[in-house]
Amino acid sequence: MPRNIAEFRIIGQVGGIDEKDKVTYVNVASNYNRQVNGEWQEDTHWNRVTCFAKCAEYAGKAAKGDMVHVTGRVRQTSYERGGETIYGTDLVADTFSVLNRANSEN
Repeated sequence: MPRNIAEFRIIGQVGGIDEKDKVTYVNVASNYNRQVNGEWQEDTHWNRVTCFAKCAEYAGKAAKGDMVHVTGRVRQTSYERGGETIYGTDLVADTFSVLNRANSEN
């Protein structure tokens, strides 16, 4: 039987890490180029990745500015607040690797 999947891959730099009791959130920047008025500009997209268990442990060892490679699952979420349904999207990490340390000497 075929499997249906929704997955992501991000290679980017860590902008911040928010460690909680059982989960770690990592903001990772990915950069794209886009043309504005005939000129090419960098367009940075911030992605908030949710890490549990071993991924959270690895993410907790990363630092701001580190280049990381993260893969995982895309999960749609919803909850009620004040009688209104709020929808969101979670990026749940399956793998988290530091590719290059920001403070390393190249």
